[in-house]
Amino acid sequence: MCGIAGFLSFDKTEFASDVQGLNAAITKLNLRGPDFQGYSLYNEKLGFAHARLSIIDTSDASNQPMSAYNNSLHLIFNGEIYNYRELRDGLITKFGEQFQTQSDTEVILRMYKHYGVECVSHFNGFFAFAIYDEASDQVFIARDRMGIKPLFFAQKAKQFYFASELKALLEFNIPRQIDFVSLQQYFQFNYIPQPNSILQGVKKLAPGAYLLISNKGEITQKSYYKIPFQKKYSNLSYTEAQVELKRILELSVQRRLVSDVPLGSFLSGGIDSSVIATLAARHQTNLNTFSIGFTDNPYFDETKYANLVAKRIKSNHTVFSLSNQDLYDNLHNILDYIDEPFADSSAIPVYILSRKTREKVTVALSGDGADEMFGGYNKHMAEFKMLEGGFASAAVKAGLPLWKLLPKSRHSKFSNLFRQLERYAEGAKMEAKERYWRWCSFTPESYPKDLIKFDLNTLSNTYESRKQEILQHFTSTKDINETLRSDMDLVLVNDMLTKVDLMSMANSLEVRVPFLDHELVNFAFQLPGHYKVSHQGRKRILKDAFRNELPSELYTRNKMGFEVPLLQWFRSDLKALILDDLLADNFIVEQNLFNLSAVQNLKRTLFSNNPGEVHAQIWALIVFQVWYKKYIM
Repeated sequence: MCGIAGFLSFDKTEFASDVQGLNAAITKLNLRGPDFQGYSLYNEKLGFAHARLSIIDTSDASNQPMSAYNNSLHLIFNGEIYNYRELRDGLITKFGEQFQTQSDTEVILRMYKHYGVECVSHFNGFFAFAIYDEASDQVFIARDRMGIKPLFFAQKAKQFYFASELKALLEFNIPRQIDFVSLQQYFQFNYIPQPNSILQGVKKLAPGAYLLISNKGEITQKSYYKIPFQKKYSNLSYTEAQVELKRILELSVQRRLVSDVPLGSFLSGGIDSSVIATLAARHQTNLNTFSIGFTDNPYFDETKYANLVAKRIKSNHTVFSLSNQDLYDNLHNILDYIDEPFADSSAIPVYILSRKTREKVTVALSGDGADEMFGGYNKHMAEFKMLEGGFASAAVKAGLPLWKLLPKSRHSKFSNLFRQLERYAEGAKMEAKERYWRWCSFTPESYPKDLIKFDLNTLSNTYESRKQEILQHFTSTKDINETLRSDMDLVLVNDMLTKVDLMSMANSLEVRVPFLDHELVNFAFQLPGHYKVSHQGRKRILKDAFRNELPSELYTRNKMGFEVPLLQWFRSDLKALILDDLLADNFIVEQNLFNLSAVQNLKRTLFSNNPGEVHAQIWALIVFQVWYKKYIM
């Protein structure tokens, strides 16, 4: 796990400036790679830089950039290749290769030598890497199948730039013009869907894709992997599918235990992380497991469930007990690290869990990805009920006028129920793809249009094109897998994986995600929807497969989601920051991005007796304003 940056320049007058930018870029990635930073220049037109977090073969011989074959191939690499030992053995047997290191980095270089761009199809892992091939005088840049590792890129007239993080890319003097369609979608989702970014001209390389840049500056992008979704489902029985799921997942966990540094596993007390920790403990004695508890919010504290699992698997378990003050104390560090607006407030506890975990290990396993593949969210059960129809569904739909009148909030049992009933009833009036779009959004499509001063109607074609690209998996069939497949592209990549990558890398911690082994993902989308979500519940097959191996208490508890006390902070510690700085009337007018009346209305609602869900909208604005002041002003 590391950070990479690079440039390719066809304008010699800009070379010196690009080298300066490369130097600056690599310093921005020091938290991703604190163990070593280095860069190399090639043929007075190319520069590669690397910040290393040493995980496999920690010796200096595996520092990067790495070269091979008489300095004709050069590589920078962020990530891990879990099957590198098998690939290494194959290269020795088939081609007589001789290796200088014990690293997966060198395996990538030598695989490229023999398989060219097809090498990526052989890799099991997560990665973003760049190879400069002097013989063909081209650059090859690839990203892993699921998009676990990020890669931003931008092009000028005669230059191409890329980096693991936007903050590093901007050191190459990339134009900083806001993409207003991205801004619109940010205020809907709290994140910006790939492949676009907050800036015009800056893109994110798609998961499972690679770029080829020729010696004339021609850029070709190709996809080497797509999640298989032909809806021709496996004929495995439900019982047989459980057995196969367990087999593939255990192999995935085993692969992700390869490390030359201390390793552990997150353990929240939910099904997903408990499954991963249980499997890891079979193959690693005295497994370190980590969870967080919330001393000021006992309703959200799940540590008793994590403790049950830890006791059962005999792990070396650590609980980090956090107060609201602990959360607040880390807030400004998080805001400072975010280099593209990202307003999922659950990033705050993930940041602290990563920071605390890093004190004991360098690598941690997580349970991310299972909810999206197997149907773990409330919206998945809601969609199942919508597709099934029936009296209850019709009754909730008919009750929409009542639900609109009742108080709604995530902060109490009944007000949260009223909130969910209203969203369900609204969705019931929409076709499947529009319902999905609404249920993934935190605000209706009208909200950004009221908030943003720019006339978004002039960009409606671009907005609609991006929207339909996200909704491409929906057809006329009633299949919950359409929702799950869409979540893999939208929610998983842009929210969950982005959150974990940002917050773990801010603390120099590598997080590995066994559920996202592509062999497991391929299998999951060969299963019919009722294996996943049915009247028996959500994530049905995953729960049933491990029912005899997990404490029974995990199956009788409700799925919890911790709510960061944003409303409390906004009305106390952050009140002055909101009223006198980030959302001050004079700054809003000077900034000329948002309609003053809309912002004033948000502030009035925030400090009223009925704030509802406005704290989430305020948080998205705060995150954006902090980013704007740091990167645009």
